[in-house]
Amino acid sequence: MSTRLLSESIVRQRFPHLRYVRIHTSGKQTATIYAWDDQLELREEDRANLLKFASAYLTPFVCFKVKPYGLTREEHVPAAPEVPDEVREAAMNRGSDLHDIIDVVDRMLAGGRITFERYDRANAVVYLTIRSTMPISPIERELIGLYLYELLPLGTQSSIQYM
Repeated sequence: MSTRLLSESIVRQRFPHLRYVRIHTSGKQTATIYAWDDQLELREEDRANLLKFASAYLTPFVCFKVKPYGLTREEHVPAAPEVPDEVREAAMNRGSDLHDIIDVVDRMLAGGRITFERYDRANAVVYLTIRSTMPISPIERELIGLYLYELLPLGTQSSIQYM
């Protein structure tokens, strides 16, 4: 499994001359790598090498695009969120699976429990249900969504039903 955090780390190790790297999942097994070097450029050679590397070494079932980092604003790519250490550690662990993801989110829910419902392979969506004895605020829902974005593999999105 290759998450955004893990993939960005791997790209930075392989291409240390790239100063800015941001990977964003747009769903349905697609992801875009945004990158710039120290001169705030993405050379054609780097673009081609990044695309070849991502296709071979990151996540085999994801279709990657490579674009200049400057397009992140124009394409409304959200800034990389700050996440708790527990989320970061799980996202950086290549061996994490769905059970590990659910365990991480479960530990963060006070009075609630998250369960896996199904996976829609055609749309690359993981359907989850959160049952809670206490109301979950809009801010908590947003945080859960951010944490799942970091924990799920590239090219996958989540859909959460709250009960």
